[in-house]
Amino acid sequence: MITEQGKILEALKIAIDMESEGKECYQQASQGSGNEVGRKLLQSLALEEEVHRRKFIEIYSAIQKRRGWPATDFQPDKGKRLRALFARTCQAIGVNVKALPAELDVITAAIDKEKKSFDLYNHQSQKATYDAERDFYEALAAEEREHELVLLDYYEYLADPADFFTKTEHHSLDGG
Repeated sequence: MITEQGKILEALKIAIDMESEGKECYQQASQGSGNEVGRKLLQSLALEEEVHRRKFIEIYSAIQKRRGWPATDFQPDKGKRLRALFARTCQAIGVNVKALPAELDVITAAIDKEKKSFDLYNHQSQKATYDAERDFYEALAAEEREHELVLLDYYEYLADPADFFTKTEHHSLDGG
């Protein structure tokens, strides 16, 4: 029979693997991106996945030593840094961005990975044993949701830059 500690450790192993895979995917995608927006955004996402991975390893180690769920200093910024980077870079490049179909496919796959991460962390928060565990998973789920949303914006930007700017700048056609 698997102990509660064993279940927690198994979930942490899965999370560590997901974050490692996410980091690697973002690094590869940033190198293959045909534009500065993609390179910067995807590199930033890779760095955030590495922060998550390290935090999970730290928690895993503490639980493995039978200390229970440790207090964490994980304070995500709710996507503010990523959104600011994305907005600045989009503004600098404007509508003159080109995307290969393969790049759009990579973004779609990344969006799916972020959804899976969100689902896992949301599920883990609901069955958490410790308050600190629940708080950590909730914060991480919210950050993964932000990653998904910024990737959706990036996809829209690449698919139709002019339309993206029209939507985000809320231009009015009132004739006035």
